[in-house]
Formats: sequence, C-alpha cells, structure tokens
Amino acid sequence: MRISRWWKPDFSQSKARPNNWYDLYEDWGLIESSIAMQYGIRLRAEPDMTWDEFCTLLAGIMPETPLGQIVQIRSETDREKLKNFTPEQHRVRNEWRSRGLKQVQWTEEEKAKAAQEFQKIIEQAFGATPE
Repeated sequence: MRISRWWKPDFSQSKARPNNWYDLYEDWGLIESSIAMQYGIRLRAEPDMTWDEFCTLLAGIMPETPLGQIVQIRSETDREKLKNFTPEQHRVRNEWRSRGLKQVQWTEEEKAKAAQEFQKIIEQAFGATPE
C-alpha cells in the first residue's frame, strides 16, 4: 500500500494547527520522554529516524504520556473539570494560554539564533534537519 505524502502532519507550520497545545522547542523533554514511554524509543539513540517517522510517532502520542498529560491540561475547556484542577494544573494551563499575549518581539538576529539552536537539537536527535 502506497501512502501519499499529502496527509502527513506538518509540524513546521504552527498556523496549520489552530489548537497548538505543544511546542517542539519548549516541550522537547516531554516529547522525548513520551516517545520513550509509549514506543520504547530513545530519540537520542536513533541515528536513522526520518523526520516523517518522528512526525508520525509524535502525532500518535497518547494521553497517558508526559506530553499527553500536559496537552490535556493546556487544552481543557470543561468548566467542571477545571474546578477540580490543582493550583499547579491551573498554573500550567494559564501560562500556556497567556503565552501568546506575552510574546516578545524578536530581532531577526534572535530569530536566526533560535532557529540554529533548534536545528542543532534536530540534528542531534535525527542526524538531519527537517525539510
């Protein structure tokens, strides 16, 4: 069975996902631990994993993983469930939801440096940068 490329998730386009509940850069530790927990794969020890394969694994992360739990907290909208949140859960949710309001204007130099740092992380994990 041949699967065409068009359906694969594109994590590089944050605007393509209106409910973006995690960040590849900020949540990298949660991503690594979730993939290890769910699939038994240590990303840093996987020299041959492709970006497409990583995207597939990330798209399948279950709620029981560290990333899954954080996404559940960040995305919760049920008022009854929110009433039972701990102070720490409220803090996590509120910080995530207010981050768009607090975003600092980066200079072009700062953006370039952040992009280079992220590319280094991807190269260390996968041996290549995303397309």
